[in-house]
Amino acid sequence: MDVYQGAVAALVPFLVAERAYGYAAASGIVLAASLLSSVVQPLFGMLADRRPMPWLIPLATACAGLGIALVGLDAGYPATVAAVALSGLGVAAYHPAAARLVRAAVGGPGHTAMSWFALGGNVGFACAPLLVAGALAVPGPAGWWLLALPAALGVLLNRPGPEGASARPEAAPVPAQAPAPEAVPAEDRRAFLRLSLVVITRSVVFTGLSTFIALYVRERGGGGTAGSVALFALFAGSAGGTLLGGRLAGRWGRTTTVRRAYAAAAPAVAGILLLPAPLVPVCAALAAAALYVPFSLQVTLGQDYLPTRMGTASGVTLGLTVSVGGLASPLIGAAADALSLRAALLPLAALPVLAWALARRLPEPAA
Repeated sequence: MDVYQGAVAALVPFLVAERAYGYAAASGIVLAASLLSSVVQPLFGMLADRRPMPWLIPLATACAGLGIALVGLDAGYPATVAAVALSGLGVAAYHPAAARLVRAAVGGPGHTAMSWFALGGNVGFACAPLLVAGALAVPGPAGWWLLALPAALGVLLNRPGPEGASARPEAAPVPAQAPAPEAVPAEDRRAFLRLSLVVITRSVVFTGLSTFIALYVRERGGGGTAGSVALFALFAGSAGGTLLGGRLAGRWGRTTTVRRAYAAAAPAVAGILLLPAPLVPVCAALAAAALYVPFSLQVTLGQDYLPTRMGTASGVTLGLTVSVGGLASPLIGAAADALSLRAALLPLAALPVLAWALARRLPEPAA
């Protein structure tokens, strides 16, 4: 599924080169994917809390793939925005239900299982530039429809079985004596709000980098291939960081791991913008790893801060707050058009420090 989120960023250099979009217009494409997701994803989370919807995951997967394929019609800028928005809607519908399912299946803190779940998404992110480059090397509409192939496979793999469609709560046997209800932990809305601000800050950094790093490398004389390598390094680093997060949390605890990861992210992001061009892919991989170590941990922290509304918490931490980063992309693009791309990206180096400061007061939920 997340290959289609990565595909939006991977398409930006193509749209700039082939359709003559400016930086602001290209970043508006990213905004279209992010904005709809940011508004709708918490609503899907609320629905996942209320009732099982086994058909939602395959339908969402189909929408995500179809929207990216329709970008190839080149029916004008508004149609391109609408197609990307359709893909964003599919991504929005998928994540809350899937994250809630993972947490319910494993029980307990679940940060290791959630890190594997997020790893699959980040592998999709990492493969997106290669998928886009390979598919668009095929001339004509066939290349664009190749981009829908992963979604078609996802729909086949996630078809709900007959038991998923027909299972009814009243069919379960009633015990002779109901067990005493377990105590439900109290909600910590203040901590959840602080966590949401941390995720928003992280999202602005990663979305800004993923949108513009390929163009930034091109500006520094790296060429199209070097830009794709830098974007691949960014996405590959995110996959490694996600898996590492679960292991570090088992050793240090979730909140300590989150704080240390953001402290490490600050110099890596600065290195992308300040060090020589050949070191950009290395810094990109390190920055993405540091920014994604907290990713799955923040999802489970949000679920523990709102224990009776896990779907809603997943929708906010995976959707609303993450997608807010897309709102910053047009601002970065406008600054790049007015000044330079490097000047527009420099403020991103300070944001991991802000995330670290906000995360210092996050409490570790009681077991």
